[in-house]
Amino acid sequence: MSTGHVLLGLLVERPKHGYELKKEHDHRLPGSRPLAYGQVYATLQRLERDGWAEVAETLQEGGPERTVYAITDEGKAELDGWLERLEPPAPHVASPLFARVVVATLAGGGADGYLLRQRAAHLARMRELTLRKADGTPAQVLAADYALQHLDADLRWIETAIARLADLKEEIDA
Repeated sequence: MSTGHVLLGLLVERPKHGYELKKEHDHRLPGSRPLAYGQVYATLQRLERDGWAEVAETLQEGGPERTVYAITDEGKAELDGWLERLEPPAPHVASPLFARVVVATLAGGGADGYLLRQRAAHLARMRELTLRKADGTPAQVLAADYALQHLDADLRWIETAIARLADLKEEIDA
C-alpha cells in the first residue's frame, strides 16, 4: 500500500490536517495497520516536496497549530494514475505461516501439530470477523470480507499441507 496515495485520496474530498488524515485512514481502512502520526507528517512533507500536496492554511484553534494540506492538480493526476495501475500479484510466497511449516519440517519436527493449531486459530478469527460483519460499516464489512477470503485460502493450503506431509511421511517410512 502506498501511504502517500491513500493520503492523497483522502485529500480529494477537501483539505485536511495530519491528525484528521490519520483518524480518517484508520477509520476508512479498518483492518489495516493504523498509521503513526509521525508517518502521516513525514508522508505529507514528501507529498508537498513532490508537488502533490500543498499547505492550504494554518489553523490555531485553542490547541496546537494545525497545518491543513490540500491536493494539487499534479497530486490529483498522480492519484488518478495510481488508481489506474494494476497491483501485480505477489511473485513470492512471503507468509510467516509457510515459513514456519517449512522450518518445522527441516528441523526434524513435524509440522502437523502446528498446522492443526493454526487451523484452529484461523477458524476462531473467521468466526470473529463473521460476527463483526453483522453490524459493521460498509468499509468494515469489505475489510472483513477481504480478511475472510485470505483466511479461507490459508485454510485450504493448511489442509493441503497436512495431506502432503502425511503422504511424504508414508513415502519415507515405506
